[in-house]
Amino acid sequence: MKKAFLLLSFSIFIFAFSPETKAQETVDPQAITDNLFEQDAQHNFNVAYQYYKLKKAYKGVLMRFEETYAAYPQFSKMDEFLYIAAMSSFYLSENKGRQKVDFKDEAEKEKFAPEKMEENAVAYFGIIIEQYPNSKFKKDAEKMLKKINNVK
Repeated sequence: MKKAFLLLSFSIFIFAFSPETKAQETVDPQAITDNLFEQDAQHNFNVAYQYYKLKKAYKGVLMRFEETYAAYPQFSKMDEFLYIAAMSSFYLSENKGRQKVDFKDEAEKEKFAPEKMEENAVAYFGIIIEQYPNSKFKKDAEKMLKKINNVK
């Protein structure tokens, strides 16, 4: 009887602390969703960063940024993403980069008009300054805003 009781106690102990039992614990679905959004946003950021640094494909940067900002504005590197989007907008307003705006295409002409790109750059730099006061991109954003305002 004593052996049976010890065997039963040991079995319950092993089962209670087994990894399979812990796997059945409830998981916060919001944490899983946030993690998936963060991973997707990180992927978009990585691609956009390559477009920005290596290819000077500023239209591609803006497409990735807009998608990420709309889907997951809480992205952990949003200040840096805003900065490269702002710089891409600024460069497009000056007709720089390898991806040229097709002014024959009305939709593209409207979306990437130099005036609109400059407005977007100012808005993105402003968001960095206002919403990310501790960002390492804040000083650069302030310098770029002064540069844009002095050109006008």
